[in-house]
Amino acid sequence: MKQYGNIWYFFLFGIILVPQFLFAQVIPTETDEQPTDDLGNVSDAFQENFFEALKQKGIENYELALEALAKAEKAAQKDAQNEAVVYFEMGKNLTQLKRYDEAEANFNKVLRSEGDRLDVLEALYDLYYLEQDYQAAIPLVQKLTVYDDDYKEDLANLYARTKQYNKALMVLDELDDTWGESDYRDALRSQIYRETGDTSGQIEKLEEKVIANTRNEKDYLNLIFLYSDQGNSQKAFETAQELLKNKPDSQLVHLALYKFYLDKQQTTEALNSMKIVFKASEIDNESKYRVLSDFLNFVNTNPQYEKDLDAVVALFSSENNAKVYEQLGGYYFSKEMRETALKFYEKGVQGDPDNYNLLKNTLLLQIQFEKHNEAATLSADALEIFPSQPLLYLVSGVSNIALGNLDTAIEKLETGLDYLLDDPKMEKDYYEQLSIAYSQKGDQKKADAFATKAAQVKDTN
Repeated sequence: MKQYGNIWYFFLFGIILVPQFLFAQVIPTETDEQPTDDLGNVSDAFQENFFEALKQKGIENYELALEALAKAEKAAQKDAQNEAVVYFEMGKNLTQLKRYDEAEANFNKVLRSEGDRLDVLEALYDLYYLEQDYQAAIPLVQKLTVYDDDYKEDLANLYARTKQYNKALMVLDELDDTWGESDYRDALRSQIYRETGDTSGQIEKLEEKVIANTRNEKDYLNLIFLYSDQGNSQKAFETAQELLKNKPDSQLVHLALYKFYLDKQQTTEALNSMKIVFKASEIDNESKYRVLSDFLNFVNTNPQYEKDLDAVVALFSSENNAKVYEQLGGYYFSKEMRETALKFYEKGVQGDPDNYNLLKNTLLLQIQFEKHNEAATLSADALEIFPSQPLLYLVSGVSNIALGNLDTAIEKLETGLDYLLDDPKMEKDYYEQLSIAYSQKGDQKKADAFATKAAQVKDTN
């Protein structure tokens, strides 16, 4: 079983994609239904029971397969080759039944009889990996590397899992020298450095790599992160500038530079770096959102730069980017600039009508600023997506009362009550709005009845 991880990652000061290792991808060895073993001259009883076992295993009746294999073993009449075939199949079925000790014993019988057969070694490796017996797997994988160099990556992985970090690093270095670098091995090496706390060793390795290849952005960025993580911001900044010097067209470097500039309150330079980030096709949207979030936090603690926020907003003006608008709306809402917040919320909800929190924030502000036509339309559309949300029915009722659509308002409010659960405050609001609607319609009896219900609700909030 060869273990591989197809990993692409990069970091930036709070913009980190943590490497995720995909250690357990099984490489098929042989097809169970078509055994490659030469059964030689066998009795009819052996052949009948052996192929019955294969049939039962094929339909996942592993216990019945084992029963058939026991009969085949008896019919083999001490023929070593045929017994080996049976033991191998027994091991496979026992593995499926999670009877790992018995499976291991059968695989080892085959190895003692026929030597280091590749398919048996691989099956035993699968078993050890399922048991998470990584220590036992190591000598086995060492044998497998003789057949296939790809297993050396497995060996490095196993050394890391058993905390034999120096051995793991030696194998990784050997593979880099032979095959060149890979994201998987870089990520495994980084994991080892993190677990050992050997930041200096990791920095030394990265420094060697950037000297060898001055245009490798990923290595530079990892080095910047490590310097920053150690609190050496000056060295990190110098490394970022060195990358920009060696690769002037780098866009990723600005994911680091904008943060340095913000910390130094060099807003012009920060805005220039952010502009490059926001326009860069190779930088994912999630990273761009975090850059914007960092700038909003910066402005929040440095209000003298709030005028520069308009310049940042302009960078997104060509995009219908709902998440950006939601972030901006949240910022202005926190600053009590609610009309400005509503403007951005409305832009955001146009691009992301499935975002319930964004819908809720937009509708509540529309009601507050008496934008009843907009609230009536948006709540009606929202109910098509969220037909069981009582707040949407309440907003629809309020807006339609304001517009004089009393029958529609009453229908929405009475329907919404059916979805209301354990929310006394909203229940009180419902009854009050129904009282208003019936009063305006001229049905004072129902209006008074709902007013009484509203008065009887005890708000536990």
